[in-house]
Amino acid sequence: MKAVVIGEPSGVTMETIVNAYPRHKIIVNKYVTRGDVIGIGPFADMGNMAIFRSRAAAEQFVKEDPFILEGIVKSFVIRDWNDDLLP
Repeated sequence: MKAVVIGEPSGVTMETIVNAYPRHKIIVNKYVTRGDVIGIGPFADMGNMAIFRSRAAAEQFVKEDPFILEGIVKSFVIRDWNDDLLP
């Protein structure tokens, strides 16, 4: 079972996002290096999604991510994803 974090944009300016991005990237890189992240990135509306190998990793990530802590992400949900149906 994987876990997906889906974030809703807060409507902050691109300047705010760009200023926070280096701090966000440090946290993302930590989880990527450990092999916890399968995929991560923004939607066209500036919302975002990250797929984690475990719910524990997703829950820890949201406690550390500057985009969430600094209000760039207005709200988020963590959803368990059963991808075992794929061949």
